Amino acid sequence: MGRRERLISTSILRAIFKSKSKNASKSPSFLARILAFFSVFGLTLARYREELFKKLRNEIWRIEEEEYTESFRSPSYGKRTDLIPVGDLGYSGSTFFTTPNSKFLLKSLPRHFEQSFFRRRLLYPYTEHMELNEASLLVRITDLLYCPVTTLGAMLGSAPSHHIVMENILYGKSSCAKGDQKKWETYDLKPNDYFYPERDIAGGRLAPESVKERLIDEFPDKVRVNIDEKEELVAQLARDTKILQEANAVDYSLFLVRYPASMGTAEGGKIPVPPGRPSAWRNGLVSRDGKWIYRAILLDFFWAKDALQAKALTGLVNSFNFLKWGKNHGPMSITTSSEEYRTRFLRMVESIVEVPDSSGRPAGELRSPSP
Repeated sequence: MGRRERLISTSILRAIFKSKSKNASKSPSFLARILAFFSVFGLTLARYREELFKKLRNEIWRIEEEEYTESFRSPSYGKRTDLIPVGDLGYSGSTFFTTPNSKFLLKSLPRHFEQSFFRRRLLYPYTEHMELNEASLLVRITDLLYCPVTTLGAMLGSAPSHHIVMENILYGKSSCAKGDQKKWETYDLKPNDYFYPERDIAGGRLAPESVKERLIDEFPDKVRVNIDEKEELVAQLARDTKILQEANAVDYSLFLVRYPASMGTAEGGKIPVPPGRPSAWRNGLVSRDGKWIYRAILLDFFWAKDALQAKALTGLVNSFNFLKWGKNHGPMSITTSSEEYRTRFLRMVESIVEVPDSSGRPAGELRSPSP
C-alpha cells in the first residue's frame, strides 16, 4: 500500500472508531479548521447521520454492531489495522478498500455531485424503501463518511472527502483457495445499447482498449433459474428502480457474481455468506442446472439526470450529431431520462435470465411486471 492509500485508510478508521462523546457535535475550533485546511491526504472524517445509518444496520439489516465494528480490526491481532486496497474497480476514479475480513467494501465518492445527490435527494427515500422492502436488492450502504471542514487535499483532489461503506457480496471469495478464487466471475451490467463516446465515436479511438473494457460488461451466458425466481427478481428490481426513477437517477447497474456450485453452496457452509438479514440473491442462488451459484445487487445509483454534468454531456452529444461525426448518436446512459433508463435496464435483466417452458426447455423472455 502506498503512502496515500495508507493515510486515507487511517482517516477512515479514525472516523469509524471515534467514540461518540458530548463534544462530538461541537463545531471544530478556528485553529482546528486552519490545521485541517492544510491536510493533503490524511483528512479528518466524520460519520454522516450516524444514528440513521446505525438504525439501518441494526434494525433493518440485522447487522450486529459489534460484528460491524470488529470488521475494521485485524482478525489476527484484535486491533486496528490498515484497510485492504482493492485497486481500480471502476471508471469514476474512485478509491476502493475492503475491511480486513472482507465483509464490507469502502468506496470513495470523488465527484461532488454524486455524494450531494445521495445526501440531499436519495438518502431518505432510500431509508424508507429499505424499511418497507426487506428483500430489496439496492446495495446496503452501512455508513457515509465525510470531511466536515474545507481542506486543501479535497480541493486538489489528492484525497476524497466522502466515502461510503457498503456490503461486499464477494464475501467468501478470499476464504477460497487461490485457484478457486479465479473461478469467481463478476459482471457490472448496464444496458449496452446506449451511446458511449469512448467506444462509439470514430471507431472507438477516443480511449484505449483498457478503458473501453471498463465501460460496460456483457454477460456471455444466461442466468438459469426457475420461473418463480425470475419473476421475483424482476419484480423486486422493478420496485427498487422505481424509487431511483422518482429521484431522477440513471446509470445504475446490476452487479452479478457467479462461482461454480462444486465449490460448495451457502447451505453447505463451505462459502460464508454476507452478514445481516438473509437474502437469496445475496447469500447465493443455485442455478437451475446446478452448475453455478449466483449473487446479485443493484449498484452505483449516484448520478442524477438533472445534474450539471449530465446536462453538459447532453449538449456534447448534440454537438457530435450536429458535426456529423459518424452516424447520429442516441442518448448516453447518463443523459437519458430516468424512465427510459429504467425501462431498458429491466429489459436487459429479462434478456439475461432464462427459464424453462412447460416442456422443460428454455423459454423466451417473460413480460416484466407493470412499473
